[in-house]
Amino acid sequence: MKLLFLLVLLGTVTAKVQDLSGKMFTFPQQTNTAHVRLNPNTQGYNALTVCHRSFTDINKDHALFSLATPSHANSFLIFWQNRNQEIQPHVRDAKVEYGGWDYKLNTWHSICTTWDSVTGLVQVWFDGTPSIRKLTTSGGAIDGTVIAILGQEQDSHGGGFDINQSFVGMITDVHMWDFILSSCEIHQYMEERYYPTGNVLNWRALDFEITGNVEIENKVQICH
Repeated sequence: MKLLFLLVLLGTVTAKVQDLSGKMFTFPQQTNTAHVRLNPNTQGYNALTVCHRSFTDINKDHALFSLATPSHANSFLIFWQNRNQEIQPHVRDAKVEYGGWDYKLNTWHSICTTWDSVTGLVQVWFDGTPSIRKLTTSGGAIDGTVIAILGQEQDSHGGGFDINQSFVGMITDVHMWDFILSSCEIHQYMEERYYPTGNVLNWRALDFEITGNVEIENKVQICH
């Protein structure tokens, strides 16, 4: 009973698996507590593809996807750096910068990020357009107990949240694969056509926990 009371007090929804097709997570305010923890199906990655769609009106730095291990707080981080207008992927704490994107506010954006441990190359796909490949870190896998977070950027394993890096808006269709999707598969994701669901994180069978003020709502559809 004490444990149940504590979970209610903290606003934590215990882990469960749900099909979130047609749904989205809504993060309605800046905070250093509210987040969604995603529980991956597997641990240890030699390659990754992470895709998601997001919608925000915040004109500041914010985390789009944060994956940490005990040895690397930024094992796989996708971050929007507002001052330089850059998407900044981090892999095992090594960062690269991608500028030149039309990151409009109050607009849905589809973003996929890929990484291969053999070459160390990272690539970002933004609304169907691929970036060049850039070098981060090679020769090592992402190992250790993985914690994946939406809504916050982890400065430590599972914590260290900074309100100034929190996400405000909506996120949907989060998938993660332990291999690099083909360009055709990424285009299919971008265009919301048939694509293989993630084998590590699968939006259609997502294992997650909500802490704080995060809502599950029907995905906003634009009618013509």
